[in-house]
Amino acid sequence: MKNKSAQLRQRLQKGEVLLGTLLSLNAPEVAELFAEVGFDWLFIDGEHGMYDAHALQTMLQGAGRNIDCLIRIPALDEGAIKKALDAGAAGVIVPQVNTAEQAESVVRWGRYPPAGSRGLGIARAQHYGLSLQEYAQTANDCLALVVQAESAEAVRNIEVIAKVPGIDAVLIGPYDLSSSLGRPGELGHPEVCDAIDRITRVCQASGMPLGIFGMTAESVRPYIKQGFQLIVAGIDIVLLGNAAQEIYFQLKA
Repeated sequence: MKNKSAQLRQRLQKGEVLLGTLLSLNAPEVAELFAEVGFDWLFIDGEHGMYDAHALQTMLQGAGRNIDCLIRIPALDEGAIKKALDAGAAGVIVPQVNTAEQAESVVRWGRYPPAGSRGLGIARAQHYGLSLQEYAQTANDCLALVVQAESAEAVRNIEVIAKVPGIDAVLIGPYDLSSSLGRPGELGHPEVCDAIDRITRVCQASGMPLGIFGMTAESVRPYIKQGFQLIVAGIDIVLLGNAAQEIYFQLKA
């Protein structure tokens, strides 16, 4: 691939810690700004963010080709995976993957033959056809396929999910996980902590890279110490709101 990004998968395999943040605002200028901050990667949220397929591509264009961007697709869907990768994402994050069969579908739809069944089309990912052959030959090695463990069912099935060939990381969604356990937002509740601990033990025993989301640096720092690699800290809209609120309170003091 000619772009300097698409290195996230290899960096995960090397055991690097990759720091990122989540983008939900439909504004390529925000992607461009956050790409300049120094993060290793950006998480573009196509599940909860107000994006259609074209808007996701525009966000990737705003971020540029020198930073890895993973797109979280709205749900496990072949077309959504195809469009995200064709738009030039360095990989996809698939929410609510609860079984090994679902994880196998992610691999099948996200890899070109013979590793999968992804169709080959002309798109931004291949520089609109100018690098079609090079992209087709390297995409399976370069693109990251990440599944989210964020339900009680995923916790029960984590042993088989973590063993699915071709999955590059398991990203824990602690908020959805807490809701699935009947403890919405109670991230410190023993049931939630036990579920996260179980995912952690199983994935680390299987050699599966782990990731997690947190609202602050303080909330994710303990997981970095535990060996988590794919780190998501903060959301653009919350970071913006907090900064605005802080300056307002400073002026009112």
